[in-house]
Amino acid sequence: MALPTVIHWFRQDLRLSDNPALTAACEAGQVIALYILTDGEENARELGGASKNWLHQSLESLNESLKGHLLIMRGDARQIIKQLVAEYSITGVFWNRCYEPWRVEHDAQLKTELEEQGVPVSCFNASLLWEPRQVRKPDGGPYKVFTPFYRKGCLQAAEPRRPLPVPEQMKLHSPDEKNAFSLDDLNLLDRRPWSSRVSSKWEHGEQAAQNRLYAFLDHGLSNYKEGRNFPALSHTSRLSPHLHWGEISPNQIWWALGMLEETRDIDHFRSELGWREFSYSLLMNNPTLPKVNLNTKFDRFPWVSNREQLRAWQRGQTGIPIVDAGMRELWQTGYMHNRLRMITGSFLVKNLLLDWRLGEQWFWDCLVDADLANNSASWQWIAGCGADAAPYFRIFNPVLQGEKFDTRGEYTRRYLPELNAMPDNYLFKPWEAPQEVLQRAGVLLGEDYPHPIVDLKKSRDEAMRAFQSTKTS
Repeated sequence: MALPTVIHWFRQDLRLSDNPALTAACEAGQVIALYILTDGEENARELGGASKNWLHQSLESLNESLKGHLLIMRGDARQIIKQLVAEYSITGVFWNRCYEPWRVEHDAQLKTELEEQGVPVSCFNASLLWEPRQVRKPDGGPYKVFTPFYRKGCLQAAEPRRPLPVPEQMKLHSPDEKNAFSLDDLNLLDRRPWSSRVSSKWEHGEQAAQNRLYAFLDHGLSNYKEGRNFPALSHTSRLSPHLHWGEISPNQIWWALGMLEETRDIDHFRSELGWREFSYSLLMNNPTLPKVNLNTKFDRFPWVSNREQLRAWQRGQTGIPIVDAGMRELWQTGYMHNRLRMITGSFLVKNLLLDWRLGEQWFWDCLVDADLANNSASWQWIAGCGADAAPYFRIFNPVLQGEKFDTRGEYTRRYLPELNAMPDNYLFKPWEAPQEVLQRAGVLLGEDYPHPIVDLKKSRDEAMRAFQSTKTS
């Protein structure tokens, strides 16, 4: 007797282990392993260039794990799945939930339509430790401040489920589907040199994610709480792109940490996973988070329009070394150290008075870990308009930040080789260096390295006046 045929719809869960929907599908019958590059979804946000690049590599790795049985299609997911259900007498459809607002809406529609046709749909949580609806205040409302969300909400909720192994029995069915695409047909890879340069900085796929996790546990976790602030050190996990694409699950990370003796570094790293959960809670409860200020008084903020300054910031040519180093790391690697994300973000919105949404859009296009919830929540945080946001008057001084967190200039010189010979005491403020110091370093300001595009003190004062205007208008 032939086994029933079911669909597992891969999305942001590009792995075989700890994949609840895949495990359930394998228990239900022979599985069509399906990935759909969705086009034209209403209200959807197109992937950025770095994300497309990563997705190509991750799908390639997943297809290898599936021994070439990944069915790749492109178009409207609802139409494609309903067509496959009819064509192959599908007896069940399985997927893991996504939390972007348009996907929540479209998933609900698809689930209703399939069940009305008598096709069971099974949905699972594979990307969060806790569903947003699980973590609520005693009155049933959502948390708006991170610490109580994490300490009173998450840590008092049910323990995250234990990770699942790779399904033991995985009978894959590869239909001869005339509308299937090859991976190259999706045209995800950017043909510019930038794309291959970014790809060369990373290993992709489920095994690479596991390798990254255990390398971090062995070499980066010790002194994480302090060391994570120093961009020249290797105390960040760099797991964020693997988490976003589901090459690894947060449950796998959580329980791997649980195998170690508890330390303040482990507690702090877990709280970073908690911030990710908080970002998703914010997005689920505020679907307009990527575009609309959570603090509505910022709707009156007098943002400046200056395309030249925006371009200088994007290119790492602001004349402020630590800012430029961060922006060049982003462009060269598709990643930016978290301390630098705060410094560069603060500079954009508080020294240049440019709208935080411009920064959010640039990061969305350039980050391999671009994640709608994390990116939006973090930009609103640094701009001062989000939930549990940094106070607006907390304006990072990029000179002091560089001197404190890159004391020897290793990180800054890595991305600003034109300043290699600058002495440490002037590296983060070359405009203050005497002419003979600049000459010895081979630096001609305005030619080898730009003059600052803004005066830090004056721009800080202007930012405070702008902020005051939101209170009185």
